[in-house]
Parts: sequence; structure tokens; C-alpha cells
Amino acid sequence: MNVNWFKYSSPQTFFPLAGALAPWFLSAALLLGAVGLYLGFFVAPTDAQQGEAYRIIFIHVPAAWMSMFLYVVMAFWAGVGLVLNTRLSGMMASAVAPTGALFSFIALWTGSLRGKPTWGTWWVWDARLTSELILLFLYFGFMALQAAIDDPRRADKAGAVLALVGVINVPIIYFSVQWWNTLHQGASVSLKSAPTMAATMFAGMIVMALGFWMYSIAAALLRVRCIILERERHADWVAQYVRTLK
Repeated sequence: MNVNWFKYSSPQTFFPLAGALAPWFLSAALLLGAVGLYLGFFVAPTDAQQGEAYRIIFIHVPAAWMSMFLYVVMAFWAGVGLVLNTRLSGMMASAVAPTGALFSFIALWTGSLRGKPTWGTWWVWDARLTSELILLFLYFGFMALQAAIDDPRRADKAGAVLALVGVINVPIIYFSVQWWNTLHQGASVSLKSAPTMAATMFAGMIVMALGFWMYSIAAALLRVRCIILERERHADWVAQYVRTLK
């Protein structure tokens, strides 16, 4: 059976699909998050150098991964909307941004918590930390720019330009520990080599990352439904949907 996926590019047809999928992704996020926390905090062995304090990485590292990944996703949707002038693409970019900002904040916050016992300081203007802070400001800038423009289509285009320009910061974050002499340690997980950590540590980190990924999808789907209702509030189908809720 052939499914015409292009029909879901319309806000009206995507709205019920997003509502149907969101609970499944949210359930997966809760399950994976619980398993990941259990592996990270109760199964993974104590680190020989950092002791129990290292366990913050099971939240810190997946959050940092998601902060970068979600920015690329946001920029992708913003770029599609800018090039193809599709309404739903701009809405999806707007829906992804708050979750990306949340994970950027979590990455910076947990990094500070880990930095105090590891480096002896809560914050240092390290290349990795500074570029991650810039990423948080880019998320804030994207959301503030869209909120400052009344016309949603103009807001989407202006936000898309900022999002696409800001993409250059993502590889800077990732390669900062290789390009500059920084306090931040190198990557423990790489696509080019085996992980430099115990198998249970690696499993806990990957499961948590998958849980954060599922949460990000669920949050974006729920948020885009709100955006669709707000922007399409004068459409007949929205009026019919509201009547079914009464």
C-alpha cells in the first residue's frame, strides 16, 4: 500500500497525526529515560579518577548532543520553509527551538556541576563551554526574533536566516577540543573508534540520549499542534475541532 506522505505537509492533515504520535514518543521517552538513569546511576561502575561525581555525564553528555542535533534540525526546517515557502516547515522550526534551548541550558548547568569537583571551578571561558553558551543565545535569538515580528510568515523567514547562519557554531562546538587547548576533555564516544569507557557506561549514555531524542520529538509534536491552532485559528477546520472539545 502506497502512502502519500506529502499530504502531511499541510498543517490541517499533520495536526491529527502529530496528536496520535506524540503519546507514543512520550511513553518511549519515559521508559528510556528511566532505564538510562538506572544504568547510569546504579549499574555503571564508579570512575577511578572522578569517583561518583562523574555520573552527571549521563545527563550532561546526551543533553549536549541533543542541543547540537536539535539546532541542526531547527535550521533544516527553517531552511526548507525559506526555500519552499511551506507553512508547516516554519512551524516545525519554531516547535523545535524551545526544546533545543532547554537541552543547551541543561548541558551548561550540568557541565558546571561537573566542573567544580573536576576542574575546581564552576565556569571557565573554555572554547567548548563558550561556544555552547553561544548556542543557547542563538536559540534565544531565534525565538525572540520570531516573537518580535507580528506577521508569522515574515517571522519564519527572518528566523530562518538567523538559524542558517548560526549552524556554523555547531561544528565549532564539536571540534573545539581538537582545534584549541581546552580544559574540556575529548570525546569519549566517536564514530571513528571504539568508546573509551566501560560497556555499561556507554549503554547508559546511549539509552539516555535515545530517551532525550524521544522526548524532543514528543515535545515538538505537541508544541507544533499549539502553533498550528494559533496560526490557523480563523480556518473552518479549527473551528470544527474546537467545537468537538466542548
